[in-house]
Amino acid sequence: MAASLSHARLLLLLVFTNSICYSEQLTSSQAQTLRKIQSLLNYPILLRTWNDNTDFCNTEPTSSVTVVCYEDSITQLHIIGERGAPPLPRNFSIDSFFATLVELPSIKVLTLVSIGLRGQLPGTISQLEMLEILNISSNFFHGAIPQELSKLRNLQTLILDKNMFHSRFPDGIGTLSLLAVLSVRKNRLNASLPESLGQLENLRVLDLSHNKLIGELPDISTLRHLQVLDLEDNLLGPQFPKIGSKKLVTLILRKNKFNSGIPEKLHSLNHLQRLDISFNRFVGPFPSSVLSLPSITYLNIEGNKFTGMLSENMSCNPQLEMVDLTGNFLTGRLPSCLHYNPKVRVVSYARNCLSGEDKSQRPVSFCRNEALAVGIVPHLHKSKQASIHVLALSISAGIVGAVVLVVIVFLTVRRLHPKRMVKSPPTRLIQGNASTGYTLKMLQDARSITQAMKLGAVSAPAYRTFSLKEIEDATNNFDTCGFVDKGSYGQMYIGELKDGSLVAIRCLNINKRQRNQSFMNHIEIISKLRHQHLVSALGHCFDYCLDDSSLSRIFLVFEYEQNGTLRDWISEGRDKKTLTWSQRIAAAVGIAKGLQFLHTGVVPGVFALKLKTTDILLDLNFVAKISIHNLPLLTENIGKVGSQILSAGSKEVDNARSRHPEKFDIYDLGIILLEIMVGKHTNNNNEVKNAKIQLETSTSSNIAARNSMVDPTVKESYSDESLKTVIQICSRCLLENPDDRPSIEDVLWNLQFAAQVQDFSQSNEGSPASPTEPPQQTTV
Repeated sequence: MAASLSHARLLLLLVFTNSICYSEQLTSSQAQTLRKIQSLLNYPILLRTWNDNTDFCNTEPTSSVTVVCYEDSITQLHIIGERGAPPLPRNFSIDSFFATLVELPSIKVLTLVSIGLRGQLPGTISQLEMLEILNISSNFFHGAIPQELSKLRNLQTLILDKNMFHSRFPDGIGTLSLLAVLSVRKNRLNASLPESLGQLENLRVLDLSHNKLIGELPDISTLRHLQVLDLEDNLLGPQFPKIGSKKLVTLILRKNKFNSGIPEKLHSLNHLQRLDISFNRFVGPFPSSVLSLPSITYLNIEGNKFTGMLSENMSCNPQLEMVDLTGNFLTGRLPSCLHYNPKVRVVSYARNCLSGEDKSQRPVSFCRNEALAVGIVPHLHKSKQASIHVLALSISAGIVGAVVLVVIVFLTVRRLHPKRMVKSPPTRLIQGNASTGYTLKMLQDARSITQAMKLGAVSAPAYRTFSLKEIEDATNNFDTCGFVDKGSYGQMYIGELKDGSLVAIRCLNINKRQRNQSFMNHIEIISKLRHQHLVSALGHCFDYCLDDSSLSRIFLVFEYEQNGTLRDWISEGRDKKTLTWSQRIAAAVGIAKGLQFLHTGVVPGVFALKLKTTDILLDLNFVAKISIHNLPLLTENIGKVGSQILSAGSKEVDNARSRHPEKFDIYDLGIILLEIMVGKHTNNNNEVKNAKIQLETSTSSNIAARNSMVDPTVKESYSDESLKTVIQICSRCLLENPDDRPSIEDVLWNLQFAAQVQDFSQSNEGSPASPTEPPQQTTV
């Protein structure tokens, strides 16, 4: 007997040792990749703390270096050096560097700024298929931007500023359908822009300033969500850009070769705040209406050839801070609303022909003559016009005749020499096979899904990234009719997707002081929470600030359960029917199963949920689902992924929380069971304590004592054995000492027993009617 026990212990020790070795192997693989990156970067000062003992996933992030992990994979890497950092030595290999980076295929956010990277950006970057944000600005990349970037289909932000990229822009850029921010300023791009740029329908920010781009800007009228367009210091022109977005906030065309007039659509840009079209050759009348655009604060038209007469009674937006009209051919008088007042705004208007102003103005005759030269063509005499038309017709007829003659000669030669006419084979377009992608994410999910999850798995739609346009369309541009509530976790809207399905959309406003990794961790967690008793998350959407392209809002999209909350169906004093006892027990069983999954179905478990009956939603079949809309994960007090750090208390309480964090969810489940039985909300701890005393007393009393506690709407519809079982497990859940509370498996077993007893009782008496007239969902 002792020998067999010794063998069992040895076997257990070997299994435990193997599991530790496997975990260390995974950790070592991640650490080895980062240490290799440190070596390839020539051991920079900002990575001086990295060594063989560094726990990268739990290292405190700094403004220079941040590593974010989820499970055993790195999802974010931020390395930001000092401004003006010199290039790495000539023996640095950019190919080796990115060959090492692709060993982190789960990375979603990659920031490599001012660390001296040099060379051509290799096409192997396309192997980082999960990338959502890429920022490699302020380095020494040269050559063309690789076509392989167009394979990063999840990319939402691409920042290549302050490098030495030249040649053309990738033609396949239009395939990045989720791209919201595209910034390639201060490079050496010296070709025309591809037409595919107009396919980026979700683009919000387009900054191509300080390059040498030439030719016409492609048609971007389809970019209806564009908010920032900055083309400063290029060679673009001559036509004004075809802009279709009415959401434009910033439009900068400064220092280009535009020489057309200003389109009327500019007057309808009610969100436009900054307009800079200076140092071009724009002609025609100055559109004075831009002075009174409702949002305009900055206007600069210096160095153009605008004509027109201004008047003193013209109106302007009182929010205007800077107006520069210098160097045009304007006449009349400066509007009174623009008179110089340094405390309100700065106004410049030299080198025009304005009367009543200082000596920096030119004579009125000068502006009139220049206006005739550049903008107003004198009417020709009718006879001259007629002769010009005749000449044009004659030339056209001659050209047509010549073309017809060439066609006749060609056909004649072809008939006489048919064998010599050899048809050349069509040019074949060769397209490489698309990468099938990595399956590491699938393997991660498989590792984190236990048998508990597989038993409760649901066929919910796959989690995906939504575009901001989809969110706006679903909510009808955030119409107040779809607004549900505003809580500590942001605003909630009810929306409808294109396929007709209803969704709940939570809008989270991001404070710049908050850490981005907290949000990414939250998204990583909720994307994996799939269970028949959880409200599934369907996806997310990022929105960005206009000034610095930082994250400003996150939209989380969830299933919408039309039968409202559990509290809606157990509250007293309702006109409509409430849930029957059987339905209440079924709901309690569902909550326990969902809670069990959150504790044990994902690794690491999710605790400290602070569940209430308003967090339990009912679907059309009255199946209870725990709402993950308000899971208290997305806060500044997040420790390890999946483990919420609770508010501080006594040392005993804190120790209990660290030992058994799940027992505090058991207490909340006890309160939910209490409300399910009594049919009303418990408002404070005193009510809970009094109810707990009644529960403990009723278990040893007669049936009448237990009946007096139960919601009157379900009396005489339950068996005493079922009620007694629920009362007993509820009492244990509400015990003061967390260590004395039951496990979630114990709670689930008792609730399932209570349901079986109730089913047996109903089989002899018949089932009560189901509730009708489901209420509107008022809170989620």
